Amino acid sequence: MLMRLVFFLLIGGLLWLAWRKLMPRDADAPPPAPPAPPAPGPEVMRRCAECGVHMPESQALPGRGGHFCSAAHRDQFETREPR
Repeated sequence: MLMRLVFFLLIGGLLWLAWRKLMPRDADAPPPAPPAPPAPGPEVMRRCAECGVHMPESQALPGRGGHFCSAAHRDQFETREPR
């Protein structure tokens, strides 16, 4: 009697494993979120032609004498050294 019980439990376990393997997983689950975009790489640093402060190129103001940290420094430089 015990051997029959163990046999049926073993067969039932094998059938359950086969069913789990063959059935699609997470059919009702929402699709996974897209991966996060990669972090931006390093940005070029520019030196202010007036005071020498370094800032990222995206924040630097272009002028006739180079790049500047502010509009005031650009104006000071361009009035002092007209080209």
